[in-house]
Amino acid sequence: MLDHSCQVQRHPHAERGLDLYETPSVAVEALLRVEQLPHSIWEPAAGRGAIVRVLRNHSHNVVASDVHDALELAPLVIMLLRLAFLESERRCHILENRGLARVHVFRKRLPMMHRDQWAGRKANSGMAFMWATWIRGYNSGPTIINRISWER
Repeated sequence: MLDHSCQVQRHPHAERGLDLYETPSVAVEALLRVEQLPHSIWEPAAGRGAIVRVLRNHSHNVVASDVHDALELAPLVIMLLRLAFLESERRCHILENRGLARVHVFRKRLPMMHRDQWAGRKANSGMAFMWATWIRGYNSGPTIINRISWER
């Protein structure tokens, strides 16, 4: 019998609403230390602009919107994801042979990100996160894995 006590519990989609989880600014600052981003950036999952504010503070020209399927539309896609994103069999179509060039794994857990308008108990982050970088046409070998810190 499997013990599911250590698995993350999710609320039904109707209770979760739009699933807005704002990215901590320290995570974006860490990304800027390890990736050279283009001056003009499209942020296709902007929410209320947590990532956009940090990028603009670093003089980037950012277009903010909320759309999906960014891998099909942009030559460079960088996403903050749970490290467990790499485990999924269902994600083979975007993880394998699709230009996943670099994965930047945080050494320490990020400060907790709570769903927008969350009124429940606040907690430390129990999940490991990473920045994943896709480059259209990338075929320069295996995905590079890098360990980074959100602390200075």
